[in-house]
Amino acid sequence: MQKTNKMIELREVSVTYPAGTEALKQVDISVEKGEFLFVVGSSGSGKSTLIKTLLGEVKTSSGGICVAGANLRKVKRRELPFYRRRLGVVFQEFRLLDDRNVFENVALAQRVIGVSRERTKRNVMSMLEMVSLEKKARMHPRELSGGEKQRVAIARAMVNRPEILLADEPTGNLDPKNSWEIMALLEAMNQLGTTVIVVTHNDEIVNQMKKRVIVLNKGHVVRDEKQGGYQQ
Repeated sequence: MQKTNKMIELREVSVTYPAGTEALKQVDISVEKGEFLFVVGSSGSGKSTLIKTLLGEVKTSSGGICVAGANLRKVKRRELPFYRRRLGVVFQEFRLLDDRNVFENVALAQRVIGVSRERTKRNVMSMLEMVSLEKKARMHPRELSGGEKQRVAIARAMVNRPEILLADEPTGNLDPKNSWEIMALLEAMNQLGTTVIVVTHNDEIVNQMKKRVIVLNKGHVVRDEKQGGYQQ
């Protein structure tokens, strides 16, 4: 694919699992650098498969897929860890290390790519300040609320300044107040230039934020609204 301003481009992408389930069918999605978009749809619509495909966890059966300049059809398994360093990922269940404190959880992302100890400290504390957790750097996940844990997860995902942030149901375990705080953080990350893709079931958030919305149904893209709400 030719180099463009597109951060993500899927052309006629299909994914069929070994058991024969067609999870994605002829999907065409194009995402510009710096965009913020929601991916919605009922259970089994293909949302999780889309995220796994963008992460390189699931191989496409057919079609072309280019993410952050990488042709995922040609990326070898041994190259995937290096490719994924360009992405930040936030999950519903936080995935923090219980035996590490907040600082260490975020710093791990820096150590993986070989950032020096001094620079890691500066970057981690700067990111914790951004998510309003600098005073809880020495606390462990068990001492935090659900909203605080998700803010740590966002800090960890963003500390390496990824080009793309993938958030898979980031508010799924949170109450409305914490959910809106997390969405405000994701929007702030987007304003820094990061391309943000959020998979969610939360119609209220989607409707109020008025971002681009892609609707999946049984593996097909059935709607692509540039701005506006979503109703099932």
